[in-house]
Amino acid sequence: MPVWKKSKYPGIRYRESNTDFLGVGRSKRPRRYYVMTYKFNGKTKSEGLGWEGDIVLEKRLSEETAHDIYRLLSGNRRDKTPPFTLAAFRQKNEKALEAKVKAEQEEKARNMSFTEVFEFFLVESKEKKKNPRSWKREEQLARLHIFPVMGDLPLSKIANVPQLKTLQKHMETKGLSPASIRYALHVVRIVFHFALDEGYFTGINPALERSKKAISKNRTGIEYPQEDNKKERWLSREESTLLMQELAKRSGEVRDMAMLALYAGLRFGEIAKLTWGNVDLFKGEMKLKQTKNGKDRVAYINPDVQEMFARRGLGESDRLVFPARGTDNKPHYMISHIYYDTVKKLFNHGITNKKEWVNFHTLRHTFASWLVENGTDIYKVQELLGHGDLKMTERYAHNKQEQLKQAVMRIQNG
Repeated sequence: MPVWKKSKYPGIRYRESNTDFLGVGRSKRPRRYYVMTYKFNGKTKSEGLGWEGDIVLEKRLSEETAHDIYRLLSGNRRDKTPPFTLAAFRQKNEKALEAKVKAEQEEKARNMSFTEVFEFFLVESKEKKKNPRSWKREEQLARLHIFPVMGDLPLSKIANVPQLKTLQKHMETKGLSPASIRYALHVVRIVFHFALDEGYFTGINPALERSKKAISKNRTGIEYPQEDNKKERWLSREESTLLMQELAKRSGEVRDMAMLALYAGLRFGEIAKLTWGNVDLFKGEMKLKQTKNGKDRVAYINPDVQEMFARRGLGESDRLVFPARGTDNKPHYMISHIYYDTVKKLFNHGITNKKEWVNFHTLRHTFASWLVENGTDIYKVQELLGHGDLKMTERYAHNKQEQLKQAVMRIQNG
């Protein structure tokens, strides 16, 4: 049984440790455990204060501080001002300490630099995005262009729009395209969205793109540089035949994927996600789910595509038509380098104007151009391409202008 001794102060007693000591030499003595005893609500209560040297209510415990705490709580009980007990005092103190720590953490979070927040964002981006090309591109844009301009600044300072204008100027000076600048601003925007969700930032995302439909002069957001997406290049019948022949020599898989873009107008992402369950050879249709504009649509199968599907052999409904090599039913992230090597050799060698380059989207562009060339109504072309806005489709009508001109000439000469 422990032996309790009375302190020199009323209400305080202590016991001594058999194994723990304070001091050295003649001043060496056993460490003390302090307890205070008092009456509360007609009952005698005892509460352990702790071992000598412990921090109690932000003070290092000694015989004197034990007495100070005893007197403080006695005064509270006398004045009927809580807390009345050490347990209640500790609970209140812990809550205050938690609130203080939380406030310090929130303040620290608010002062985190863009680079620090981006590091947390990148971890989440890697986990969420199946395509590593996306987060690698985000990391590259941040490292090369965003960090040099605003990497050391807290988000609250970046919220000042001129910072984002400085970023645009920085990239324009380097000769980067509007598309690259838009992508960099997009990265800033999604990092701010992440910061809002995680509590690193409060307020309005400064990198939102200003709506063209907004009327108010005080509208939020910034003007994004506009891209010129118009492609001047499409393939003639002879060029498409040559391309298919060359692709077949190097990869039947790549040739078959290219056929769907050229003869059915599919985007690469739609080809990559196409399953056998969405291919109906009897109806001559392909059901495309959740396309770029978020809607389902139907694409049609011409005889060449039908023969291609039949040659590949129908698979189980949930299996991809073109699974990535070496995977168990996982989609391709991009078209094979074989395609780009081939078009470079056939069409792009020595061409400096990127609008005149042949890329994979050129095949879909060619599909639309051929439709218009054959007299297909522009609204029907819009539906076949799955465009939500007719303006997107109208850019494919470029090669109809000469036909219209010739039609007018025939009327005049007739």
